[in-house]
Amino acid sequence: MSQLPAEVREWTLDRAATVPFDRLKAAAAHLSETYRSHKPTAATALTPAERTAAYLAVRFPATYAAARAVFRECTARLPEVTSLLDLGAGCGAATLAARETLPELEQCTLIEADRALASAGREVLPSGQWQVAGLEEVELPEADLVVASYALNELTDDAREAVLSKAWAAARVALVVIEPGSKAGFAIIRQIRDRFAEHVAAPCPNALPCPMPADDWCHFAARVERTALHRQLKDGGLSYEDEKFSYIALSKRPCTPAPARIVGRPAHSPGLIRLTLCEGGRIEHRNVTKRHKEDFRKARKSEWGDAWTAAEQS
Repeated sequence: MSQLPAEVREWTLDRAATVPFDRLKAAAAHLSETYRSHKPTAATALTPAERTAAYLAVRFPATYAAARAVFRECTARLPEVTSLLDLGAGCGAATLAARETLPELEQCTLIEADRALASAGREVLPSGQWQVAGLEEVELPEADLVVASYALNELTDDAREAVLSKAWAAARVALVVIEPGSKAGFAIIRQIRDRFAEHVAAPCPNALPCPMPADDWCHFAARVERTALHRQLKDGGLSYEDEKFSYIALSKRPCTPAPARIVGRPAHSPGLIRLTLCEGGRIEHRNVTKRHKEDFRKARKSEWGDAWTAAEQS
């Protein structure tokens, strides 16, 4: 289960406390609706203080969790990187996740159009080089790793293509794009995959045509620990929520993709674990039984989104 670093979690709660609870709850609901409709955060009819507090309380932990899950996979597929360019950075959740998971990372540049979010982000990431600018008009500096986390879906089709071209040109080693784990979010990821298929490092196991049916979408989930405030804002009883996301990592250098990817939550029953795998250009179901001891042991520990290498099964 993902959790913000303790000092950052306390900071988000302190910032949220600057807005009265009833206004914060209304702002969180408004922000969630904006997120689901793929509109820019700054386009909401909220004050900068309300928008920032709601974002930090609700979306910041989820964005961090998704990015952290993606970067953990990237460490196994990509060369080491020392610089990061974060596009549409919000308050810096993706950069914070990168610093937690990429040990060689030294320099971080963050670009965010929303001045209020960028101002808050400077508080948690003061050593980052922040730029307040829209992705369409700004010239992108080069970096080893470029990440666009929950950012491209807010652009028009033409603007997205232009920003994607600039992002790819700016990436010395790799480009990572993370989008909501929805049909619309995956459609963006699939378009990027089709355009850069020969550069795919993760999650896809190969450059073959994507086997996901047209009425389905490839996505994963990161479990996020909820604070008490988060539960109150969303009227939720559970101590966690699952942030669903789609992503793609593209590499400019040779890399080895996973042999297969678990693309659904493993189904456990006595003596049997059923895996849904993307492998060899197809989606297939694999039954792993106790008879295959090593694979069964591995399957018991495997999670949705993990790479999969069978030891005993063909």
